[in-house]
Amino acid sequence: MTSPQALWSLPLFRAPYGWWRERNPFVQDTVLALALTLPACVPNLSHIGAQIGDLPRRPENALAVVLVLAQILPPAARRRWPAGTLAIVSGAFALHQTLGFATTFASVGLYLALYSAGAHQVRSRHTLTAALSAGYVVLAMALHHLGSPQTIVDYSAFYAFLAAFWLVGSTMRKRRAEEAEKRRLAAEVATAAERARIARELHDVVTHHVTAMVVQADAAQFLLSSAPERAGEGLTAVSDTGRRALTDLRYLLGVLEATGEAASADLVRTGRAPALGRVGDLVEQTRRTGQPVEFGEHGERLPQSVEVELAAYRVVQEALTNAVKYATGEPTRVLLRHGAQHTEIEVTTDGPIDPAAPRNPGLSGAGAAGGGGGGGGRGLAGLRTRLRMLDGQLEAGPRPEGGFEVRATIPFQPRQE
Repeated sequence: MTSPQALWSLPLFRAPYGWWRERNPFVQDTVLALALTLPACVPNLSHIGAQIGDLPRRPENALAVVLVLAQILPPAARRRWPAGTLAIVSGAFALHQTLGFATTFASVGLYLALYSAGAHQVRSRHTLTAALSAGYVVLAMALHHLGSPQTIVDYSAFYAFLAAFWLVGSTMRKRRAEEAEKRRLAAEVATAAERARIARELHDVVTHHVTAMVVQADAAQFLLSSAPERAGEGLTAVSDTGRRALTDLRYLLGVLEATGEAASADLVRTGRAPALGRVGDLVEQTRRTGQPVEFGEHGERLPQSVEVELAAYRVVQEALTNAVKYATGEPTRVLLRHGAQHTEIEVTTDGPIDPAAPRNPGLSGAGAAGGGGGGGGRGLAGLRTRLRMLDGQLEAGPRPEGGFEVRATIPFQPRQE
């Protein structure tokens, strides 16, 4: 059996349904009111509706026509003015009953108005409920005085039936409010997560390149007095590092502008995204700061997702940045192990890494901000968060034999080419 949702997804109904959903709510309600007016004019349907008075029937006249229209046409404004719509419709219904006119299909407008008031009325809901209840009591007393055969049980049952429409509307209103609150909270969580991601990316990009440029600039300054002929090499290294920083910042801006996994994959295919294949360039850049770095890679490197590639690159980048910042000149080793289910990264540095006292005096300001040693800074903390999102883990700390070690394990599923 075809569900209503599947029915509207058929090509035959999709275009009309989409056109209808795009219409103004007032236009939709007007069409609905006019559609409900038609059965009130059909002889076989016109006498189907709500009835509570059961008074002797009075012949139809112009006033009866006005009261019929007053019950069925005002729902055209049921979402814009729900309280006013309900007041007009209920007043017309009460007068129609007390005058003894025949039952009319237009009385369904009362049900629609009650539902709409429950669903869309925001202010003075309790006042409106009290006024309607008091009006119903007055109507019941007036009908009884005019000789209606209905009993108090009949009036109570009809009141409960009317109240059910109000309660259904109120339930829908609460559900919409809850869904809106969920969407708001989800948007806040997504915004906070995106800000944290951007902060991590900026930290990884800016800290690494600025650290390298400071070290290279300090070395060039030293060479100007001791070996002027080599100072040009240091300045060239600073220039190259600056260009790499601009390239990585352009990549980051591209990530911020792109949407969806396809856009991120495009950045990888065009070579703009940092990836495992560029770790060698990262090691070479670190060597140009004067840091002795050994690089090894074991196993076959399989195509991986953008997130895994970027996370692995950032682990190596952060570890090398901390090595340059806190253990300048100490031998550093980078080892990548590619398995069938995960990638292991190991970066070790001889000599202690103390983020509170960087060995390079030119980095004393950057040391406190960079935060790498001991896992207490922004860099390693951000990496741990990134790897947890990928079901990976990161360990960083002093080695028993001396020095500092960063180990990361990142599981992955090969990306389909």
